[in-house]
Amino acid sequence: MVPKGLWEIVRPWLPSARVRPQGGGVANTDDEAVFAAIIYVLVSGSAWRALPPCFGASKSTVHRRFLIWSRAGVWGRLHQKALEILADQSVVDLSRAVLDSAHVRAKGGANLQVRRPWTEASRVPRCTSCSDANGLPYASAPPQPTPTTASR
Repeated sequence: MVPKGLWEIVRPWLPSARVRPQGGGVANTDDEAVFAAIIYVLVSGSAWRALPPCFGASKSTVHRRFLIWSRAGVWGRLHQKALEILADQSVVDLSRAVLDSAHVRAKGGANLQVRRPWTEASRVPRCTSCSDANGLPYASAPPQPTPTTASR
């Protein structure tokens, strides 16, 4: 599951679980199990929704804790600690580094919203199981009744 010693490094950095002021609720899922599930998703590249049930935590719990721990800076600290450990073992040399990036100026400010160049209604059908007279999914109006389905 998780490499040996990794959990001991991360455990002190995790924020404590919030206590509900009204009490009650369900018991929190074990942090170590959630950490293992997060590591699985990050290493495997699978989607959160594809998380196997063997971790004993729901997909939403694992994703929610990932977000909470991300805001708490856990992943940045873990990355820094991993680099320190590798440097101490002379596995990585951080005296030289190369950064690669692309920079494109956003005209109009950072909050500029991109809008569709057209103003017409979307042609994507709302229901793909219904079709119009040509056998194509309809987008604007439902199909008209035929003489066989019209009331008599």
